[in-house]
Amino acid sequence: MAGHSHWANIAHKKGRYDQKRGKLFGKLSKAIIVAAQRGGDPAANLALRYAIDRAKKSSMPADTIERAIKKGTGELQADNYEQVLYEGYGPGGVAVLCDILTENRNRTAGEVRRIFDIHGGNLGSTGCVAWMFDRRGLYAVKAGVTDEDTLMEIALDAGALDVTADAGGFSVICPPETFTPVGEALEKAGIPMESAEITMLPQNTVELDLEMGRAVLALIDALEDNDDIQNVMSNFSVSEEVLAELSK
Repeated sequence: MAGHSHWANIAHKKGRYDQKRGKLFGKLSKAIIVAAQRGGDPAANLALRYAIDRAKKSSMPADTIERAIKKGTGELQADNYEQVLYEGYGPGGVAVLCDILTENRNRTAGEVRRIFDIHGGNLGSTGCVAWMFDRRGLYAVKAGVTDEDTLMEIALDAGALDVTADAGGFSVICPPETFTPVGEALEKAGIPMESAEITMLPQNTVELDLEMGRAVLALIDALEDNDDIQNVMSNFSVSEEVLAELSK
């Protein structure tokens, strides 16, 4: 989910995922399987490398990761997953993107439409909100492990677009094509990353109060609870105070 603070939202999402560790592992396995279909060597397959890195950062067991790779390469039997991007609107008119991996597109479309309907939103047509977002690499760096000037110099030299800061830490934003060199530069400098992903960041945001923020978060929670939805991105914005209330 994208909102007022990239770092705060990453931490908020991680807290929810930690409570649903089994479901998270299933989603990460799907991502590895799909990525491995284009080759099982992480050194030559960047998508696979990203998927494996995410799994490791989420403490997925090594044998589970290896099994998912073998399913992707055909050494073990697996479902044939299709990657789909669903778009829609949530409460308050916020734009919502759902990154999906499914073996049954018709079933998933019905389930996602039902979730939108229940939570006061509506599933839209292809292209209805994607134009409001930019595809970007996003690294989260915890506060205290480095200073902003040092991080800015390292990240920008490696091809990052921007570094933002708040109380929780730093967000390093880069184009997808420099995602790997930026990550490698941070690793070389000994800067640990809390998360690393290629996602969709909103060009502009819709400011929400507590009541509307709670409604949007309920929709996002329900979408993220669906087994086929890998990631949910939105253009809502809330203050740190409202986010603190929503996190309770």
